[in-house]
Amino acid sequence: MQAMTIAPSQSPALQASGHGEIEPLHDAVERLLRAADAESVRNECEAFARCLLPEARLTWREAAAEPVGGHLVVELGADPQTDRVLELHTTEPDSAAWADMIGWLGRLASARLRQLAETANLYEAISRLALAERLQRALYAIAEQAGAEHNMNDMMSALHGIVGSLMYAENFFIVLYDAQNRTVRFPYFVDSVDPDIPDPEGIRPIEAIENTLTWHVLKSGKSMMGASTELEKNLPGPRVPIGPPSDDWLGVPMKRADDVVGALVVQSYRPDTRYTQNDRELLTYVAQHVQTALERRQAHEELERRVTTRTAALREANRVLRQQVLQRQRGERLQAALFRIAELANTSDSIENFYAAVHRVIGGLLYARNFYIALLSEDQNKLTFPYSVDELDGVREPRELGRGLTEFVLRNGKALLADRDEIDRLNRDMVLSTSGARSLHWLGVPLIWNEKSMGVLAVQSYTPEHTYSARDQELLTFVSYHIANALQRKYTTESLKQAYASLERRVTERTRALALANRDLREQIAERERVERRLKYETLHDSLTGLPNRTLLLQRLEQALNHYRENPSDLFAVLFIDLDRFKVINDSVGHLVGDDLLFQVGGRVRACLKTRDVVARLGGDEFAVLVEGITDPQAATHIAERIIAQLQTPFRLGAKEIFTSASIGIALPTPDYTRPEELLRDADSAMYRAKAEGRHRAAVFDDRLRREALMLLELEGDLRRAIARNEFVPFFQPIVDIVDTRVVGYEALLRWRHPERGLLPPGEFLAVAEDTGCAEAIDWQIFEQVARQARALTRDEGFISINVSGSHFRSPNLDQRLLDLFAEHQVPARCIRVEVTERALLENPAQVKRILENLRHHGVGIALDDFGTGYSSLSYLHQYPIETLKIDRSFVIELPAEESEGHSTAVVRAIQALADSLRMQVIAEGIETEAQLRALRRIGCRYGQGFLFAQPQPASKWLGAPLSLDA
Repeated sequence: MQAMTIAPSQSPALQASGHGEIEPLHDAVERLLRAADAESVRNECEAFARCLLPEARLTWREAAAEPVGGHLVVELGADPQTDRVLELHTTEPDSAAWADMIGWLGRLASARLRQLAETANLYEAISRLALAERLQRALYAIAEQAGAEHNMNDMMSALHGIVGSLMYAENFFIVLYDAQNRTVRFPYFVDSVDPDIPDPEGIRPIEAIENTLTWHVLKSGKSMMGASTELEKNLPGPRVPIGPPSDDWLGVPMKRADDVVGALVVQSYRPDTRYTQNDRELLTYVAQHVQTALERRQAHEELERRVTTRTAALREANRVLRQQVLQRQRGERLQAALFRIAELANTSDSIENFYAAVHRVIGGLLYARNFYIALLSEDQNKLTFPYSVDELDGVREPRELGRGLTEFVLRNGKALLADRDEIDRLNRDMVLSTSGARSLHWLGVPLIWNEKSMGVLAVQSYTPEHTYSARDQELLTFVSYHIANALQRKYTTESLKQAYASLERRVTERTRALALANRDLREQIAERERVERRLKYETLHDSLTGLPNRTLLLQRLEQALNHYRENPSDLFAVLFIDLDRFKVINDSVGHLVGDDLLFQVGGRVRACLKTRDVVARLGGDEFAVLVEGITDPQAATHIAERIIAQLQTPFRLGAKEIFTSASIGIALPTPDYTRPEELLRDADSAMYRAKAEGRHRAAVFDDRLRREALMLLELEGDLRRAIARNEFVPFFQPIVDIVDTRVVGYEALLRWRHPERGLLPPGEFLAVAEDTGCAEAIDWQIFEQVARQARALTRDEGFISINVSGSHFRSPNLDQRLLDLFAEHQVPARCIRVEVTERALLENPAQVKRILENLRHHGVGIALDDFGTGYSSLSYLHQYPIETLKIDRSFVIELPAEESEGHSTAVVRAIQALADSLRMQVIAEGIETEAQLRALRRIGCRYGQGFLFAQPQPASKWLGAPLSLDA
């Protein structure tokens, strides 16, 4: 500062100046020392310089740039903040007289620029320190929220406030992502513009927000920042905006290790409020702490939930203990009643006295002034009333089974508690048709023995003072079990005697067999015999599950078959078990988990059987069971159902929980079986029937299955011979213009001229042909015949439709083969239409699309058959070159006869409108009545086919036929 005061006084030019010229210089210096930024310094220096040199001009130059020549240039000073140099430019010739003053001005400017730079650095350091302090306070606050006492919603609001203390966050939401289940949830969502606020507890699939900005953050694991519309333009995939567009949008992922578990998003609807890179980094850092806080809070809430659950359980246990004292008298009374019923079953001299005593026992438990017992007759067709006491209905005569309250309970096998309103409702709904005196309250429970409803126990009230509750129903149901057992004992005393005799005989045989086995075991003590047993075990058992293999099963099965021939009363059964969808499990979780599943399945099946029964693994996911000593075929079905129920329980394999089910086929011995393989084969056939009926069930092999198997084998042979003999022919059904019945084309339909059974439609053999791999060869025979007859039928004007199944599209050269076939017979491509189903489009869609586009490019028409019965996806209509939609006959049949709008009319009208908008042709199938034709004409459908016009006929029928049909 001393140099700044001395230098001007030493300048001769300045000393020569008058007092009026010095005054502006002093003001400029004062303003220069108060300049707030570099540009103000330049302006004040320029004002000072012009007091000395009126032509002077000050500019900034980058430090690395060269000075501009042509006039006098003086460097006054450098700006440390921007790395620029302040230069003075002048063209005055006597500027050298002011050199000292200009130098002094430069030193003054340099000093002020350094002061401004130091001040800016100091302010920046203070700002960073304040930001770091705010961030630290925010992180402490986030950590405190994890252990706070308030609920999760309050915690989310607190997190919102914390983020808002760091940046603009008026619009803020949190999304949580479950990658394993592919779901998202928005536990917190605040938006000042968007009225559509998602449910905080609602869980939706990730596909619901696919291709949105939030979805891209979750999928990429990277933050995104910018205007929402600009971000959506630059993202791959279709634009899917959700909510109003924002002027600025910032979203950062929340991660656990490398896995994305959610995201934080802030957005601004203000043009003057934007987010910076600093905000982006800050929110990314905060997001990880928010994720940690959320996980800690969720763990804390889970712990609190468990504590609450345990406390409630203890409280409930305490309540139960207190109630047990009050219920003890009732339990003792019930126990005395049950003892009395059991005693009556053994001491009553007659069944009538037993019934009366039972009535008295029940009367001690609940209101039973009106009470009766109903039993099925021996032929199961009549209902008898061996005991009845009633205020209004004095005598109940036996009757045929009808639709009364008693029959309702008997038919459903479940108790019924109904008041008069409920009974009236059931009568109105035609469920019941009651007769006799009308009761105000009625309670009936079934009497079940041998797992069948054999009778009904009923009480009723005709006055409102006496009602029945669910507790009375539970009590009477419980008592009915004991009454049913007592009745069963009385009716089956002789059967029990026979069973006891049989049991004693079997115990004696079993004791003798055990004695023989014990003797044999004592003899087998040598090392060589132990080695032989081990080798035999490994030969006859499966290495994975340790169960017997096919060889051992066949040996045991042959023994059982031989024993059955000697004693046909000793039944046995073969169960063939196949796991449903095991290949899907194997492909999805791996073969190691699949092997573990097979091991556990074998253990569960083994647990459902007796020790003497054999469980064998035949290979893959197939098991077989030999059940011996069964009394009737129904026992085998019960065992199969027990196995199915056991396998329905989920399997815990490592960290995964696997669900599976089983289909079981059952084969029972008959004198026709000579080899054990035949039983195993028939059980396998029954298993396939169980799969065909919907899986997760059991099916018994019977004569019908045997006949079907023989017919299937015979049909397969006939199919292969028919292909060699060219017995398959096309029949043609006209497609007409329903306005004037003009024939516009034909559909080629498959028929089989069977040498013995006559003309067969495809429904009788096509499924077998597809299973045996003959369907494609049959189709190509039809395609060949259609190509030979096409020109004569169409007369080069109409068209012929051929049905191409999905299996053909597995061949990549299908399109070329068809085009070569048409060229060989000189058939114009425009005269042929290829009909495909929606199912065919689902298999290998890329290849199907290429084939259809090539056919369409060469002029072949493409029609979508049975439209409306499959997925009916609109994507088919623009992804594939489809020009014709064929409405399935199921919609045409349901068209109303009158001009009313029904469901089918709306569907057909919608299909027609859709086709018109896409400029597609519509053909209605299955037109059989004039009413259907009139309905289609009203809708605007132009083309159709069906029995109303003509039935499918050979080509010879239509050659030379008129082009118009009389509908």
